[in-house]
Amino acid sequence: MKVHAPTTVVLYRARLIFTLTALLPTVLMTALGIILVAEGGSKSVALVGGILVLALCATALAGWALGTIFVTRGASLAGVQNEFLSSVSHELRTPLTSIRLFIDTLREGRISSAREQERCLAIIDQELVRLDDLVGKLIELSKIESRRDAFERREVAVGEIVDDALATLKTIDLSTVTRVDVQVDPGLVVRGDRAALVQAIGNLLSNAWKYTRPESRQIQLRAAADPGHVYISVTDNGVGISAGEQKVIFDKFQRGAAAQERGGLGSGLGLALVRAIVTAHR
Repeated sequence: MKVHAPTTVVLYRARLIFTLTALLPTVLMTALGIILVAEGGSKSVALVGGILVLALCATALAGWALGTIFVTRGASLAGVQNEFLSSVSHELRTPLTSIRLFIDTLREGRISSAREQERCLAIIDQELVRLDDLVGKLIELSKIESRRDAFERREVAVGEIVDDALATLKTIDLSTVTRVDVQVDPGLVVRGDRAALVQAIGNLLSNAWKYTRPESRQIQLRAAADPGHVYISVTDNGVGISAGEQKVIFDKFQRGAAAQERGGLGSGLGLALVRAIVTAHR
């Protein structure tokens, strides 16, 4: 059974009331206007009255249509916001529950082995890092979506952005060397926020690293331009994303089936950040 949030229910009720109080009387008045026009002579008062009534009805119908559109959009937005809050609550509760469980275990002395205690502390630290990353991404998304001027607008070389993004990739796993085939056209310059663009490309590189097998991993980074745009792409030979998921994968808290099956950590916010940054930079 699907339960609607109170805000959504109120908005849908408002639309129904608006329809009953505005649309039905307008339909009746329209019928009256048509009758007056049909029965009135070419210069009679009834004809003029009928035309005025029909004009009034047309205005009322236009107002009803616009009002219905705005109320429907409000209901949809409320639904999206409620779903977002529900997702945030779930994503925050998971690491907090894990942290609390291990703290209670250590506090009550259920583990006497120093090795096991160290493992518990490592898990707590991992969950805290995950929680900090989730909160940080939520703050960034909120800032980007609420402000058009969230980024600096300065000229920056694409080559420098790519170098910084590759540097962030090296911090993911210091035990291995990840080779990336890089081809950047010389002289490419964009106007934007260097740190944000580095983050966007870094998120794509991180996904490419996560979802490709280490023994056969191939990651390519390309940057080219035409007279109007600069194109930066990250390509890999990993598990890929099904056609049905490709449109929703950039929504908040959405993770592909392959990512869930592999059981890798992730909040489903990385690609949402990429889209927000790219959209803000046009």
